Amino acid sequence: MKLAMIGFGQAGGKIVDRFLEYDHRTGSGIVRSAIAVNTARADLMGLEHVPQDNRVLIGQARVKGHGVGADNELGAEIAEEDIDEVQGAIDNIPVHEIDAFLIIAGLGGGTGSGGSPVLAKHLKRIYTEPVYGLGILPGGDEGGIYTLNAARSFQTFVREVDNLLVFDNDAWRKTGESVEGGYDQINDEIVRRFGVLFGAGEVEAGDNVAESVVDSSEIINTLAGGGVSTVGYDAEAVENHNSGGLLSRFTDSSDVDDMETANTTNRITSLVRKAALGRLTLPCEIEGAERALLVVSGPPEHLNRKGIERGRKWLEEQTGSMEVRGGDYPINEPNVAAAVLLSGVHNVPRIKELQQVAIEAQENIDEIQQESEENLEDLVEDEGDELDPLF
Repeated sequence: MKLAMIGFGQAGGKIVDRFLEYDHRTGSGIVRSAIAVNTARADLMGLEHVPQDNRVLIGQARVKGHGVGADNELGAEIAEEDIDEVQGAIDNIPVHEIDAFLIIAGLGGGTGSGGSPVLAKHLKRIYTEPVYGLGILPGGDEGGIYTLNAARSFQTFVREVDNLLVFDNDAWRKTGESVEGGYDQINDEIVRRFGVLFGAGEVEAGDNVAESVVDSSEIINTLAGGGVSTVGYDAEAVENHNSGGLLSRFTDSSDVDDMETANTTNRITSLVRKAALGRLTLPCEIEGAERALLVVSGPPEHLNRKGIERGRKWLEEQTGSMEVRGGDYPINEPNVAAAVLLSGVHNVPRIKELQQVAIEAQENIDEIQQESEENLEDLVEDEGDELDPLF
């Protein structure tokens, strides 16, 4: 699936940067164009892979390149005011070559949580391609203002996009882990999972062709209908087959083939179960998911149609959905992986918690606004430490 990725805010920019690195390393061909949008000049300068021309600094007249200090209302206002600057970068995207837009943003800060729904609404008004969101929920230890921002932004973002894929930091940060180290690992998890999912179907000349193809239309159909989505993933290291091995000397070759087929089938079905029932990007009960998609990747000799079909049927039973698609994605990597996309999930404790936070926040809104204003004042005071211009 070919995507135009737009990272909005610090977290969004870093993840898009990591997707570009993944694309270059694996040759997956997912990222057709990549743009990073921010109100903080330093965040844009810290990116390594997003082209300089595709780094868009907005809000210079309001915050002078220092960010919005976790004020997502200000982030939304700036996005509205400077949407033409963002559109200027989007105009360079060969839209006829993409399958969808993907807006990536952390929902706890100010720029991404405020601006990403504004951009989604703008894109849907202009383009016919689907507009998806990938929203990163903040950890519970990041502070009340970040949780409130996420509660507000989530409600708006899910309304403006065709589907909102969610990654919950709370479910992934390890106890005692440094913030920077934790986020680096989280970003790797995000890119690994969504890389396998979106990479399916991108077959070039000379590539291994899937037995059961998953193309961009399968992903689009799974995400159709809107709502919230989560992704499960699990992988197992494998070795390449060597013909004429020890087992074949004492066993009829047809018996060896049967054993290998059985092992391949069992491995795939086991990975599917662990992917769906293990750590999802957004933990939830999978029963009641409206649609699902299974992608199994790995060396061609370790993939088979029988295992994928069994995994797909198991997902049908567990979710109760009759819209469960599945296929394989042959890649020359030393592991077999299963990625499970669950779309239209409902029983999500974290979302219920955010909704409760939004309700309670109305009771002490003055205190929260004061915290946000103090964050912004601290940034403005640092204005004397000027950075080299980005543009």
